[in-house]
Amino acid sequence: MKKIFNLLLFVLCFSSINAAVETKNTLVSDFDNEPEVQTLSPDMAQMGLDVFLSLTPKKYQEMTGKKLGVANTLKLKAAQKIIKKRTKKGGDMPKGAYIVLAIFGLAFIPMGVMDDWEGNNWWVNLLLSVLCWLPGVIHAFVKMDEYY
Repeated sequence: MKKIFNLLLFVLCFSSINAAVETKNTLVSDFDNEPEVQTLSPDMAQMGLDVFLSLTPKKYQEMTGKKLGVANTLKLKAAQKIIKKRTKKGGDMPKGAYIVLAIFGLAFIPMGVMDDWEGNNWWVNLLLSVLCWLPGVIHAFVKMDEYY
C-alpha cells in the first residue's frame, strides 16, 4: 500500500510539472476566442503568456515608444484578468489529487505547485498541518476555491 501511495504521489507531481511547463510556452494568441484579447494590438498577441501577464502601461511604452492611453490600459487589464482566470481554471493539478493530498495532510504540496511556491497559502497550510492535522485539512478545503 505504501509503494502504491508513493507511486501515485510521484505521478501526480510529475504530471503537474509537465502542465506547468506547457502553460509557460503558451502565447496570448491562443486565447483569441476571448473578446478582450481580440481588441489587443497584434504585437501584444504574439507575446509569451508570462510577458503579457506582467505587462504594465509603463513597460509597454518602454517596449514600443507609444502610450497606451486610458481606454487601452483598461482593455489590457481586462484581457490580463481573463487570461489569468482561464489559465488558473483547472489548476496544474487535478482536483481529485488535491482533495486526496489534503485529506492526508499534504495539501501544501499542490498549493505550492499551483502558486509556483510563491505566496502565503502553502506555508500557512504546512504550519497548520504540522501543528495539528485537522486545521490543515480545513484550510486546504477553504482555499480550494482559489485554485478550482
